[in-house]
Amino acid sequence: MTMRMKVLVGLVVGAVATVFTAGCSRNNIEAVNLSNEGDKARATNIDEAISKYEQATNLDPTNHRILWKLATAYQKKEAWDKVASTCARAEKLAPKHANYFFLHGYALEQQAVKGPTGWADAKGPLQAAIQLDPNYAEAHFELAQVLLHTDDEAGALQNYSEAIQKKPDETVFYGPLADLYIRLNFFEQADAVLKEAVSFAKPGDKTLFIIRSLAGEVKEVRGDFNGAIADFDAAKAACGSCNEKGQQIAFFNLGFAYSKAQPPRKNEAVQQLQKFQNTTCKGAAANRYADECAQAQEILKQLGGS
Repeated sequence: MTMRMKVLVGLVVGAVATVFTAGCSRNNIEAVNLSNEGDKARATNIDEAISKYEQATNLDPTNHRILWKLATAYQKKEAWDKVASTCARAEKLAPKHANYFFLHGYALEQQAVKGPTGWADAKGPLQAAIQLDPNYAEAHFELAQVLLHTDDEAGALQNYSEAIQKKPDETVFYGPLADLYIRLNFFEQADAVLKEAVSFAKPGDKTLFIIRSLAGEVKEVRGDFNGAIADFDAAKAACGSCNEKGQQIAFFNLGFAYSKAQPPRKNEAVQQLQKFQNTTCKGAAANRYADECAQAQEILKQLGGS
């Protein structure tokens, strides 16, 4: 090849490389622009935001930050399969980001509630998040939830406790730990956990419904019905009208405790148990609370209520 030919070939190769690089650069810039448009749309139109993020990731599939935006947008739609697959893509590009692994595991956990994934599938990503960031309280908590569903109660206890140690003011962490202690008949430990939870709870904290309900349950087991009444009354106050799913049990708990007080507080017991029957036992939740409904009916007969 002559010197002139070599120069020409070099110029052609250089020009092609310049065009290719310029094309990639334009794609990257356009991807960022689309991502910014998605950010603007996110608050008012999540579907439009998702569309922008999807277009952006198609233009630049190497931008893990845009993939994260897309994953969290899918999260708002509760499209858990897409959350999981998008996080998996982001993990490959940025394997040191604990958030990506956490959300991946959380998405698999949500899928496990109804299928098609199993609870064990969520374990790996959550453990990876903790390995990357040992202080990731939420990852410890969700791992505990997963371990509990896979019959690893010791692992669940450890990770619930770890979550609380990392974020002691996060009152939502306390209820599941106390509940597990109660189921294992570790009432002293449950009581200690619940007292600590109350110390961190602020006025209006919705988790107080669960915390004070469990505290009342512990006192009932110990035969302290007057103490249980105080806790169940506080639980009822925390849920207000108590019309959200699972909150109607407040009326049964309080009515039962009133009936067992010494001396029994019959009128108050009848009032609460009748309210439980009317709100729960005659509605869609009757099957869920079949045992409590039967018990309430029996106590009402004994107390002379209808």
